[in-house]
Amino acid sequence: MTTRRDLIKSIPSLGAAFALAGDGIFEAAMARAEAASPPAPGHFHPKGKAPSKFTLDLLKHARDTLPFDDVRDFEEQKKGLIAPMPDLKIMAADGHVAWDMERFKFLEERDSYDSVHPSLLRQSKLNNNYGLYEVIPGIYQVRGADLSDLTFVRGRKGWIVFDPLVSAETVRASLELFQKHVGQGLPVTAVIYSHTHGDHWGGVRGLVNEDDVRAGKVEVIAPGGFMQFAISENVFAGNAMNRRLFYQYGVLLPASPYGYVGQGLGQGVSSGASGLIAPTRLVEKPIEEFEVDGVRMVFQNTPNTEAPREMNTYIPDMKALWTAENVTATLHNIYTLRGAPVRDPLNWSKYINDALYRFGLEAEVMFASHHWPRWGNQRIQDVLRAQRDLYANMNNQVLHFANQGVTINQIHNVYEVPKSLQNKWYCRGYHGSPQHNSRGVVQRYLGFWDCNPATLIPLSPADSAPLYVEMMGGAEKIMARGRELHDQGQYLLASEIMNKLVQAQPDNQEAKDLLADIFEQIGYQQENPGLRNSFLAGAYELRSGIPQGQSADSASPDVIRAMSTELFLDFLAIRMDSRKAQDLRFTINLVTPDNGEKFIVELENATLTNIKGFQAPKPDLTLTIDRSDLERTMTGAKSLEAQIKDGTAKAEGDVGLLKKLAVTMVNFDPRFEILPGTKARTRLPAEYPFEAVDIRHVIAE
Repeated sequence: MTTRRDLIKSIPSLGAAFALAGDGIFEAAMARAEAASPPAPGHFHPKGKAPSKFTLDLLKHARDTLPFDDVRDFEEQKKGLIAPMPDLKIMAADGHVAWDMERFKFLEERDSYDSVHPSLLRQSKLNNNYGLYEVIPGIYQVRGADLSDLTFVRGRKGWIVFDPLVSAETVRASLELFQKHVGQGLPVTAVIYSHTHGDHWGGVRGLVNEDDVRAGKVEVIAPGGFMQFAISENVFAGNAMNRRLFYQYGVLLPASPYGYVGQGLGQGVSSGASGLIAPTRLVEKPIEEFEVDGVRMVFQNTPNTEAPREMNTYIPDMKALWTAENVTATLHNIYTLRGAPVRDPLNWSKYINDALYRFGLEAEVMFASHHWPRWGNQRIQDVLRAQRDLYANMNNQVLHFANQGVTINQIHNVYEVPKSLQNKWYCRGYHGSPQHNSRGVVQRYLGFWDCNPATLIPLSPADSAPLYVEMMGGAEKIMARGRELHDQGQYLLASEIMNKLVQAQPDNQEAKDLLADIFEQIGYQQENPGLRNSFLAGAYELRSGIPQGQSADSASPDVIRAMSTELFLDFLAIRMDSRKAQDLRFTINLVTPDNGEKFIVELENATLTNIKGFQAPKPDLTLTIDRSDLERTMTGAKSLEAQIKDGTAKAEGDVGLLKKLAVTMVNFDPRFEILPGTKARTRLPAEYPFEAVDIRHVIAE
């Protein structure tokens, strides 16, 4: 009988993947010692190193074996250019730079860089498409002004706009460019949000006025359940997600051949003002057809694919298929590194298949919220079929291996995307990677445990690491062996032992520097920008610590106002430190007369709970406040105490309970330590303890 160990040993790519941390298609590096890489001239960090011989060999192999003679993406990317965006920098109202394409000019200066995977460099060059493009007469896109594209479709009275980016500033600049060359001064008559992620609605206030929406002059259309998931997906773990974005999106990395070179879906996420205007019409049925400003549209709901709620749109009279973010020029995330519920790749594949046979057999152009369009029916069918098979294969084959005993800690070294799909650029891993996505499939079906009892209730790394260091003979021996493995190109093995030493000795800067050197080489080798950014961000923080100071404020009061009261109360329960509530016990009735809501809020067993639609007969406190006034506390505009004092809110009973509850609230540290020894953990005091401070930054995907 074939054992799990036998199965893993039988996979040819395992040795190469383990030795080099590449993308599973390259040969293992020669296991011979090499002098440590010297500091790299022009590196943004004084401790930064040049790529090693092993990294150079791996990237050369990629240049020699990947299908660089297929240049159709470049032909499609430049097709239809009307005008470039005139300004490389788009400024925010407070004077900071909301969007900066100038920092990516280096991508055009050379055909290759020794520190950037050639496939990733190719994708980043393609994402330098910064301007206004015609898709077909009547459909136009502004690309490169944010992580996503802004799309205009000609309606009877004006323009229908798909997916208004992240920030109002980038939307305004895009709208100005569009109106100058194509728009004819016609108004925006409808906005369509394709799905719930923030880079597809955050800039809406740069496009339309909410008064016009309320007056019925502008229709806002979204998939059913949009508001719930647009807000809730990133609330409960929002602070952790924002911190993890430092790694996935390389937030702290300078744009440089040695650092950040783009995000795969686009060049990055803007840092302007995000807002949200609620939809006026929801698409609830699996397939719905209706006119939008005189244009016949067929909406295909695709829930639980790339987003919890998402929809494709077909425009029959133009034979134009909008695939939202379900089909773009990359393998997408099944498991996203910032953190999110694992997506359903089989479900995703089936919706692509449905789009293929429902619309794709006649469509003549296919366009999306990222990248560039595809023209011609055969090209469209080819892309849809390949993307369909990409997600289905990953689901089915990962489970094929899992059913033979391959675990979550092995699958990324076992599963490979079929060679026929690897040779299609739009199936390469520029957002999701085969490595972390395959682990995500196992997580979705089987969870985190590999079924080895030794890993079921493991010690924390900082607690187990000292024993490893002791058994390996101490720091000096680990450092010597770590350098040896580094110099042999055995970077993953080197990271295994050096991570133990850093976990055991967080103040050992020499150890952190060596681990940073190892992470840096692994980062250079990655085709996937999320993996590259994560390793390079880890190296940066190991060398310099976590930078402090203020970042651009992308606070979005709209998002906080859009939270349901129940979601806000749930969020307070997460912010509450149970250790501070051990001796507390009370019941509060909350009433919001203007929207007719009532809640019981209870603190018992050091746990804060709420239930909607009920009132306790003998509460310790009854708090009555209009929901519109409660929002002022949620956004930090006015404290709850002040609202009670001036009579805006009415309190009957023990008002002191609110102060006791306030003491238990923690304002999460937005720069908590990930790697040991990079920063002493601090918790920041909240000015207003009931402010919803930790969901202000719109998380794009």
